[in-house]
This record gives sequence, C-alpha cells and structure tokens, in this order.
Amino acid sequence: MEGLLLVLQKHPGPSVFLFSLIFRGVHRLLQRLPQPKVVVQDEFRSWEWRNLSVSMVHSLLTGPWALACAVTWPPEMLNELHSYHTPSSYLLVCVSTGYFVQDSADIILAGHGRGSWEFLVHHALVIPTFLYALYTRLYISTVVVALFVEVNSVTLHLRLLLKRAGATSSTVYHINKVINMCTFIIFRLCSQLYLTWYILRRYSWLPHASFFLAALMAMNVMILVYLYRLVRSDFILHRAGKSRAQDKNSKRFVAD
Repeated sequence: MEGLLLVLQKHPGPSVFLFSLIFRGVHRLLQRLPQPKVVVQDEFRSWEWRNLSVSMVHSLLTGPWALACAVTWPPEMLNELHSYHTPSSYLLVCVSTGYFVQDSADIILAGHGRGSWEFLVHHALVIPTFLYALYTRLYISTVVVALFVEVNSVTLHLRLLLKRAGATSSTVYHINKVINMCTFIIFRLCSQLYLTWYILRRYSWLPHASFFLAALMAMNVMILVYLYRLVRSDFILHRAGKSRAQDKNSKRFVAD
C-alpha cells in the first residue's frame, strides 16, 4: 500500500484519469445487464438507469470504505482532519474523484446536461475540492468524512431505480424510503454539519479555509433542498397518490 500511495501522490492527475476510465469500463459492462421493460422503452430512462447503476457501484464501494477509514483512525484524528491521512484514505479520494470525472463526462457527452444540471453543479463543487486535497495532501480526511454521504447514496440510488422501474408501491420501496431518510440524516446531513463546524471553528488558521467553506455552504443548501424534496415526495405527495404521475411525466434526472 505504501508503494501505491507514493505513485498516486506523485501523479494524482493521471491516477484520477485512470480510475475514471475504470468506471467507464464499469458503465460498459452494466450495459449488458437486462433492464426493466418500462425503462428500455424510453431512451432517456435507459441511459439514466445505466448512469444510476454506475453511481450505485461507486456508493457501494466508497461508502463502506469511508467508514472503514474512519474506524481505523486514532481518536484524536477528529481534531486533525485537515492534516491527517492514511494510504487507504488517499486511495479512496483518488477513486472517488475518478468516478465524479467519469459521471460528469457521461452526462455531458450523452447530451443530458440540461436535465441533469443539479448533478453537474454538485460535481463542479466536488471535483476541484477533491483535486486540491490530492495535490496538496491536505484535507484528505475531510474529504473522507464528506464521503460518508455515499452510505446514504446507496439507498438514495435504490429509491430512484425502484421509481424508474415503477415499483413505488412495493414493500421494498416503502422499507427503503424509511432507511433512506435515516441514512440521509445520519450520514449526509450530520456529517456535512460536522465538517462545516470543523472549518468554521478553525477558519482563522486553516490553509485555504475560505475555499472549502464556500463549497461546504453550497453543499449545505443543496442538501437541505434534497431533504425537502424527499419528505415532500415520499411522505407527503406519496400519501396523496401524486408521485406516480409525476414520475411518469418527468424528464428531469433529479425528480421528486
């Protein structure tokens, strides 16, 4: 692992590019898997299904990985998120950055940038932040905590896949939406709030703190908007029986 870390640290840009190609290969492999008939009949939904499937692979890989990194940290690590990192955590950030580069390229090259603009805004905030961490070797652990959100992304992507498959009335969907809300609050909202508090508390002496704080504040707004949408879609509109009609007519990548 130490040898791999040295290679990655010497060539972070090419390393990220390599991992983006690997995720592109995963995208190609997932094209061979069968899709629900309701998805195959629509070109946009077919592409969206493949894109979400790659995102699911990324979340299943990086979410548990980020938690494993945190579990192995010494207790005092929480006070040194800006300076501490391990070979495993550095590799994790390389892998995740590669995914976000690949996903941005996939959205743009597929011609769905307008319907997926919220994802592109998210990636535009994430990629420079992650690359800064890789090149300076600072804030690596901060990024790892930020990747706790991928635990929630597993249930979030499953929610969208079930909706696209027309399975919103299934037991799996109803169980998942409750788990999704719990993981959203614990791994997405709480981790984001902790990082915001961490940067604010040390703002006066952390290097380039304004850059990270600006990105965090923008992400905080997006997370609160997503939280509102989840509550509205799964716990308000769903009870009123309106969500199916919305899903059927929506051509936006990020739908309620």
